[in-house]
Amino acid sequence: MESTNEFVKKFNETKQKDIQNKKRQGFNDPAKKLPNKRH
Repeated sequence: MESTNEFVKKFNETKQKDIQNKKRQGFNDPAKKLPNKRH
């Protein structure tokens, strides 16, 4: 189990990447989004 600090850091990085991806794929426009699996 990793420390909370590590987890938060990783979580924030993931969030940033997620935002970038959303920008790239066109916010709230399903036609522009690539199909991907969310777990």
